[in-house]
Amino acid sequence: MIPFLTRPELKGSFGAVATTHWLASSVGQAVLERGGNAFDAAVAAGFTLWLAEPHLNGPAGDAPIIISHAKTGKQHVICGQGVSPAAASIAAFRALGLDHIPGTGHLAAVVPGAFGAWCLMLREFGTWDFADVIDYAIFYAVEGVPVMPQMVATIASVETLFREYWPENARTFMPNGKVPAAGSLLRRPVLEQTLRRLKAAATGATREDRIDAVRNAWYKGFVAVAIDRFCRIPMMDSSGKPHAGFLNAADLAAWSATLEEPVSLRDGRHTVLKCGPWSQGPVFLQQLALLQGFDLSAMPPCGADFVHTVTECAKLAYADREAFYGDTPDVPLATLLSAAYNDARRALVTDRASLDLRPGHPDGRIPEAGFTPATGAGSEAASGVGEPTVSNMGTTTGDTCHIDIVDSAGNMVSATPSGGWLQSAPVIPELGFCLGSRAQMFSVRPDHPNALAPRKRPRTTLTPSFALRDGKPWMAFGTPGGDQQDQWSVIFYLRMTRHGMNIQEAIDAPSFHCEHWPGSFWPHTARPGRIVVEGRFSPDVVDDLRNRGHDVVVGGDWSEGRLSAVRREEGGRLYAGANPRGMQGYAVAR
Repeated sequence: MIPFLTRPELKGSFGAVATTHWLASSVGQAVLERGGNAFDAAVAAGFTLWLAEPHLNGPAGDAPIIISHAKTGKQHVICGQGVSPAAASIAAFRALGLDHIPGTGHLAAVVPGAFGAWCLMLREFGTWDFADVIDYAIFYAVEGVPVMPQMVATIASVETLFREYWPENARTFMPNGKVPAAGSLLRRPVLEQTLRRLKAAATGATREDRIDAVRNAWYKGFVAVAIDRFCRIPMMDSSGKPHAGFLNAADLAAWSATLEEPVSLRDGRHTVLKCGPWSQGPVFLQQLALLQGFDLSAMPPCGADFVHTVTECAKLAYADREAFYGDTPDVPLATLLSAAYNDARRALVTDRASLDLRPGHPDGRIPEAGFTPATGAGSEAASGVGEPTVSNMGTTTGDTCHIDIVDSAGNMVSATPSGGWLQSAPVIPELGFCLGSRAQMFSVRPDHPNALAPRKRPRTTLTPSFALRDGKPWMAFGTPGGDQQDQWSVIFYLRMTRHGMNIQEAIDAPSFHCEHWPGSFWPHTARPGRIVVEGRFSPDVVDDLRNRGHDVVVGGDWSEGRLSAVRREEGGRLYAGANPRGMQGYAVAR
């Protein structure tokens, strides 16, 4: 056990909220206090994050969600991952002279999925009107949110890009023509007017009618029209040239968020639920299936044996992610999660670090030869911050948000909103927000399961997590972090279920991640054998790992992940914990 906690694990019985920003957590708890349920609270918190963390998410981003509905006792995935435009194809990019999808700008945009997901959850499981949940975001658009140092650094890194090519971003995020100072208030008057127009559109005889009307205003009304018009204007992107976009109003009108069955794996008393292989979610389950063959409880949770074993199993699972996952019906998921397949794969784990990318052969499939991009190394590898986006002015970083909520009835939400980053797309002048850039995650290899195709979901890294205990809803958890999400979340879960840590102990414990396989974001770099560990690991552990053949980079003491979680125990006791890393995650419970 670690000797020091940054904060206590919170306990209560009325409600618990944990998110990546204190304003979203406070808003979520305020909704619960006013009689809303966990779904109402999650939507209000999600809208608030647009204002609180615009460098990490925005209105036109994505939001996969896992929920548990107390009334029915069922769990659902809400797919808030939008699809590629109908006109987007590998051939269309080739015709532009591009051999990759740029990491920024119009060409990387997919249908904004987050808004539809929040509306679907509110309509089907919430109790509040849209006008009630949007009021918190309107308040912060008017009054402003305190600018965090990370936001300052992000804006400063693309200041030249804004001034020279994306002037609306400069007007929106550089008040008075300057990078805002940390602690100053950032107001969003144009976004405020957009939110008020959406609120005004919420008309109809019933609550459901009013939510449907708002959704139509977004996907078939003034928002879709503004997006279509703006995407026809060529804008600079990371290719070094300006391009118009493929996304149009018809793409938005044709899409809607969906309810899906979670993918699951039994793990002793627990069952872990994830989104399908259109996300990286099942890679958590594959790691868990491999790790079930090791006595992890006998390994010190911050020791070299634990780090080595978890890392080597991650390499195998992520190799399969690269070879087989995508928004396609023929992903061999049943085999990938089967005991027989994982028994055979587990035999590949030895006491030495593997330096090869080794996908398996589920159902006799042969992975495409040479799908591994060129390898590389860089100083950014030790940052632990997550999702890279690339501007034409250089490399900058974007990341993600997370929300976990449980109410007294036992309704639970795990949501991972992201995309629409201020630094990765030009601001739409009529709306006051950016489009997303998730299309950069597609492969441009035609035979790859994650290959770009019209109206297809890119394989997202966004991956909320949910666990049952003895068949009953137990814990909602997750983290920002791109490819690291289903590494940090696995480590957190194992330290709770194998080592008896509580939420806050498992969050605060020193963590690590591997960069052995190709990254999901452009330029998809792989660093064979690379492990990044927090500086709080013992030097003896670092030496041991290096002696086993790992390429170990020691990062900052508090650099790995921004996990949060809530859980519900027998008798209705609620618990919550949030992350000290980044100094903005917050949990509330009573």
